[in-house]
Amino acid sequence: MFKTVLFPIDQSRETREAADTVANIVKTYNSRLVLLSVVEKTATGEKPADAGVMGSEEQVAKLLQGAQTLFAQQGIEAESIEREGLPSFTICDVADEINADLIIMGCRGLGLTDEGAEESVTSRVINLSPCPVLIVP
Repeated sequence: MFKTVLFPIDQSRETREAADTVANIVKTYNSRLVLLSVVEKTATGEKPADAGVMGSEEQVAKLLQGAQTLFAQQGIEAESIEREGLPSFTICDVADEINADLIIMGCRGLGLTDEGAEESVTSRVINLSPCPVLIVP
């Protein structure tokens, strides 16, 4: 049913909590797991000054490696993709490129904007996604 699962990750608590659900679904359906982390860029293509670790390519690479290790300890082989861009659009673009059957995300993550939850990365992905999105509270 879910041949390819996309799991966008950041360093949020919600992402860590969603990892158990991802592992369960991937094992249950013997799915291909693709991890994605996005180096955030503004609409003008510049790195935001306050992006923190998600604005650093080195930190994103370290985050992806840590996630691959976590899943490997559970017997799950995970591919990883690192991209630059606006997270919500990049997540949906990658889901389309890899023909994802499911995107699994934490309920908020680091992408909550000043405008609030209705403008969060999660909310935008739900509206733009080419496949079903499972949100883990």
